[in-house]
Amino acid sequence: MTIVVTGIGMMTAVGDTADECWQNIADGKSGLSTVSVVPHPGLISTRAGEVRSKHVDADDDDDRSIILSRIALEEALTTAGLAVDSPYQNHRVGLAIGTSLGGARRGEEFHRQWLARGLRQADAGLLRQYPLHATADYLAARFKLFGPRTVHSNACAAGSVAIANGMEYLRTGAADMVVAGGVDPLAYLSFGGFSCLGALSPKDCAPYSKSEGLTLGEGAGFLILERAESAHARKAPVLAVLSGYGLSADAHHPTAPDPRGRGALSAMMSALEMADATAEQIDYINGHGTGTPANDGGEKKILLHLGENNIPMSSTKSMIGHTLGAAGAVEAVTTVMALREQVLPPTVVPDDFEETLDFDAVPGSGRPAAISLALSNSFAFGGNNSTLVFRSKANAGERAAPAARQVGITAVASMVGPAGNSEAVAEALFSGTPLYGNSSVTIDEYGPFPIGEVPESVQKSGINPTALRRLDALSKRSASVVGQLLKERPLSRTELQTTGLIFATASGPMSTVEAFQRGLITEGAGNTRLFPNTVMNASAGHVALLHGLRGPTATFCAGSTSAVSALHFGHQLIASGSCDRVIVLSADEASTALLAGYARIDGYLSKDTLRPFGNSGRLYSGAAAAMLLESTDHVQAVPPARILGFGFAGDDSGCGNIKQDPTAWRLAMYQAIRSAGLEPCDIDVVIAAAPGRDQIDQLERRAINSLHLTQAVVSAPKAVLGDTQSSAALLGVQQALWMKARAQVPGTTHFVSGADGAAALDGAQPFRVLVNSMEIGGSYQSVVVQA
Repeated sequence: MTIVVTGIGMMTAVGDTADECWQNIADGKSGLSTVSVVPHPGLISTRAGEVRSKHVDADDDDDRSIILSRIALEEALTTAGLAVDSPYQNHRVGLAIGTSLGGARRGEEFHRQWLARGLRQADAGLLRQYPLHATADYLAARFKLFGPRTVHSNACAAGSVAIANGMEYLRTGAADMVVAGGVDPLAYLSFGGFSCLGALSPKDCAPYSKSEGLTLGEGAGFLILERAESAHARKAPVLAVLSGYGLSADAHHPTAPDPRGRGALSAMMSALEMADATAEQIDYINGHGTGTPANDGGEKKILLHLGENNIPMSSTKSMIGHTLGAAGAVEAVTTVMALREQVLPPTVVPDDFEETLDFDAVPGSGRPAAISLALSNSFAFGGNNSTLVFRSKANAGERAAPAARQVGITAVASMVGPAGNSEAVAEALFSGTPLYGNSSVTIDEYGPFPIGEVPESVQKSGINPTALRRLDALSKRSASVVGQLLKERPLSRTELQTTGLIFATASGPMSTVEAFQRGLITEGAGNTRLFPNTVMNASAGHVALLHGLRGPTATFCAGSTSAVSALHFGHQLIASGSCDRVIVLSADEASTALLAGYARIDGYLSKDTLRPFGNSGRLYSGAAAAMLLESTDHVQAVPPARILGFGFAGDDSGCGNIKQDPTAWRLAMYQAIRSAGLEPCDIDVVIAAAPGRDQIDQLERRAINSLHLTQAVVSAPKAVLGDTQSSAALLGVQQALWMKARAQVPGTTHFVSGADGAAALDGAQPFRVLVNSMEIGGSYQSVVVQA
């Protein structure tokens, strides 16, 4: 299957459009200047690649990330010829976005008001566009992108990983067309963080030459991806071919890249293998090129490993700055344009740099060249590496899709509230003993709210004491639950080195982000030890480092649907042969920062218990869950469970809203059932997402009833577990295994049918379970499991 790029859009410090950006980049014109949209106190540098555009400045209604992405995406759809009339059905168009910050600027403003005036006086409306998934929800509603929707947050590699996932949406048939890209704004959080690490250059960054530090930037970039046959059928312009991608983890250090470049090289070689290409065929590399000594030095070593052919490698960041989560997407657009124009983009070298560069960094301005195959590299915090391979149109060749391998679930582990392992979680679920109420969070002016939270003694269990000082709460529970998983299914050191790690989190390390940003706001400086853990993929980086996991890695941060997206991606990595095994991990907190955002909404949070379909209000539990997916070719025994199918759908609810129409949710469930080769009547159990809020629960009830799941029992486990956010879907899959072992459905007393107590199952026969997830903003995802 050949995946082609038919549209591009970009907005950066050097232009409002892709063409304007390209012209200035090709001419070597820098857009770096003194930042005006971020406070200066406490910063070691005020240089930035700031977007200065009347189109951005004129919009005060939306967050900066939304404005940047809206403009870039509209351009991408226009260049693809899809802005007005599209042959694709809305529910077959996917959206994959990468971002590190999302609506961080809105979150910062709310935080300032909260600290200065009290929570009751803070503008809660700011929080609608704060979650990372809010930008995706906005774009989906505005442009009617109602297929699979997710958000990646692998720090600086997020945009690149989003494009890789977009490729998989097409390869698996989850979508017929995909919008993939990334966005990040300039924000005080990132400026303050990199300042406290001493990583910012006092002058404009100088990648591959002076390498004195990075300069932050902002922007957005998007690609329109289609299957070649579909693009040709509608006579669309083909700008480039997306031939492959490669992902890896360094497992070296929480923030610094491996100085030997092993992980980065692994990602590049994996991408070339997928593209059926060799290093000798590379004509150009768009480097990560941040301007820090560690990054630039490592990238130079990588070139030596690739051979003696002096491959040109340049840094777009020398002109637009480091756009963080947008970088991989912006640089992918630049790489596509280099192929289109047959011009090598340059690296700006300072006038006072008098030494000779030790490789071809295309200094000064762009130069014409024959470019048939180009790489775009993104290497991120936490040792996350991503490489994309693009070919020119002339070299596009049809390749047979790889034969899909069977994937099994071979081990599971979990912790929820005070239950520190999967046995304790299962026992509580089947006995009906709530795993919340062991703790509470008191919100100023709103009183206490019960929660389920993982005790410190539980979440640090099994972790090397020397590593604990670097880990925050989210990282501890992540590391601990993966440790449990690997005790259940031990892997050799060699196997661990090739094992992938896909991390899902609904809201990330919110307590760490709040604590770091509070220091910035109140004292003008954040805690240096906290900042590395403020990125969404920090937990995954720690886990990879602790266990030596160097296979493909990605982080999903799209609210409570994150885990189903993570399962889909991990499943496809194995099915397509990219790796033999993947750990899918989820973790979230029940933190003060999380509850503060909801406390002002009357009835949103429960004051006592969680009653699904009973409008009790939501009650959150801190949790972590993990499962090992393996190719059945590499396991001796028959796996206890298999994933049969996935379903993804969305609607135009928009930021912070839930449209009271069950059509999209019903479609997600139906797609999961049909992709599993089943009919609705074949489903034995539905594990509901119902979190105790009628606006959600009754919508799900209507969606389930409309499918006529006549044989199915509906279980609502959050009555016992609490709302575990991203972990809810993984716990639902684990519940399928537990139900098989016990030959019964746990009695939550909140079944849709109104039945009390447990329902019996025939444990001797395979049964099929449909697990639901949803997120406010109109995203619905389901997975079918056979146990």
